[in-house]
Amino acid sequence: MNEVDNAEKEMNRGFLQLVVLLLLEKAMYGYMIVRVLEEQGLTVDENTLYPLLRRLEEKGALSSRWDATEAKARKYYEVTDQGRVLRGSLLEIWVKQGKTIQTLRQEVRS
Repeated sequence: MNEVDNAEKEMNRGFLQLVVLLLLEKAMYGYMIVRVLEEQGLTVDENTLYPLLRRLEEKGALSSRWDATEAKARKYYEVTDQGRVLRGSLLEIWVKQGKTIQTLRQEVRS
């Protein structure tokens, strides 16, 4: 794995947490999340997603419920009020970081 791949992996950790908290305003199961993210051009391995979902649930940022009405039981996740607070904080960080990058890029061009 090269340096860019390593950097991308590190950057995606926090980004994925934010994306999941944004996406789960509507209840979804894991594979559905993977598919929606792929449609947006973000490839997420299930071995990365499911541990993240469990961690967010343990922290109270997500709630889950099992639905066994179809042939295959599915665990649906949804953001909680606590998750919305976390999401807001992460969005603030992301916006601040984006502004910093834009400012630095403009200074370099000058």
